[in-house]
Amino acid sequence: MPIYAYKCSSCGHEQDVMQKMSDAPLATCPACGQATYAKQVTAAGFQLKGNGYYATDFKNKPEAPSPACGTGACPACTG
Repeated sequence: MPIYAYKCSSCGHEQDVMQKMSDAPLATCPACGQATYAKQVTAAGFQLKGNGYYATDFKNKPEAPSPACGTGACPACTG
């Protein structure tokens, strides 16, 4: 279950709440009772780096040379 950061714009109360993605967002502040409680935009807590999923599945692959390469017919051979 994801953890969402909430903040009340009336009293400034902040809290992290674990909710299902299908749950309705909270609207009432537990500290002051006002209906000014809203989700905050936060950064993801993980990075895709190393030689795993990202490097093997989503990294740009080098382009293959054109079939005419080596014959003098392509710009790479003439330049």
